[in-house]
Amino acid sequence: MVISHQHRFIFIKTAKTAGTSIEAFLSPHCGPDDVFTTTRPPVDGHEPRNWKVPFFPLKEFFSFNYPVDKSVFVERRFFTPRRTFDDMRKQRKFHEHIPARIAKQRIDPEIWDSYYKFSVERNPWDKTLSHYHMQRAYRDGKLTLDEYFEEGVFCQNTGFYLDENGDCMVDEIIKYEELAEGMGRICDRFGIPFEGSLGVRAKGDYRKDRTHYSKVLEKRHLEIIDRVFRKEIEMHGYVFEDLSNTTD
Repeated sequence: MVISHQHRFIFIKTAKTAGTSIEAFLSPHCGPDDVFTTTRPPVDGHEPRNWKVPFFPLKEFFSFNYPVDKSVFVERRFFTPRRTFDDMRKQRKFHEHIPARIAKQRIDPEIWDSYYKFSVERNPWDKTLSHYHMQRAYRDGKLTLDEYFEEGVFCQNTGFYLDENGDCMVDEIIKYEELAEGMGRICDRFGIPFEGSLGVRAKGDYRKDRTHYSKVLEKRHLEIIDRVFRKEIEMHGYVFEDLSNTTD
């Protein structure tokens, strides 16, 4: 997550969408008072700052609203009063992947309302493969694709940028597939130099096999993705690209 007081924007970081690379790119262009959360593992150029500060989230304790449409959210990303208390105790005001609905509670209302807020989303088929390869790397390569699907822990991002009613909380969602164009718009808006590339590719080494998703995912996998990511597919107009009969 990034809160830039210098440029007056807030970046809500989603998963498997080049978020760490975006943070590393923005870090040297932002001021010492701006907020940059930590990332694991650390990345060159990414300077965490101002994320760990004392705060007393009284309003947050009494304003927890659980999602009306629970399919929009991933259970492990729910913030609960217990999680809020733990954050307060550890002075952990902001997180790498903090949902917009929680960040709003911890940011001054004038800042939240006046700063430009943006996020990034990725087509669910490619994102699922990327997430699988990361999980596989975490387990020393001992995870098959079928086992990944059987476990059912997928990389849903809507819970980061939608509220409990399913309404969008950010001003712009850049498509990962159009990242250079989208970041170009953001940088032009705030006067940040951009030469068409972020210049860093953080956390991109987990996936060695870059075979197109349509040549890897089978029908049973596609049926699960269509169900789990239905909200994302409909909201962003993603269409499955079938290159299974083409040669590399």
